[in-house]
Amino acid sequence: MNFTYKLSEIHDAAKILWREGKQYKTWAFHGQMGAGKTTLVHALCELLQVNDAISSPTFAIINEYYSTVAGIIYHMDWYRLKDEEEALQAGVEDCLLSGNLCLVEWPDKAAGLLPDNTLHITIETIDTDNRMLSFDPDHLKS
Repeated sequence: MNFTYKLSEIHDAAKILWREGKQYKTWAFHGQMGAGKTTLVHALCELLQVNDAISSPTFAIINEYYSTVAGIIYHMDWYRLKDEEEALQAGVEDCLLSGNLCLVEWPDKAAGLLPDNTLHITIETIDTDNRMLSFDPDHLKS
């Protein structure tokens, strides 16, 4: 599925993503720097009624939130990771195997750790105000 959204409509994009992909426990967010990965994760967490402060885990690698809708959510930013070994040392595998919702930014840094049934979401910048979002939940279903 592909669709374009304005940054002012980010909450609508989050609703579509949740509706189409909520059965997946691991979501991998792909996109260049500044495309809006963290902004989309923030909107998704707001949709899922996270009451904690939602922030980028760029330095912490992993943030844990509690959602009244989805339970525990792990928000991970792998940008600063060098490789899969460093990701393992940071504890990302424990999160991925926990059965909880995992939202992963910069997943290519340790792609081999992602479960087979990961929902891959790509955000492309069209211009200052518009983004193209692509994902295909159907290709993962057996």
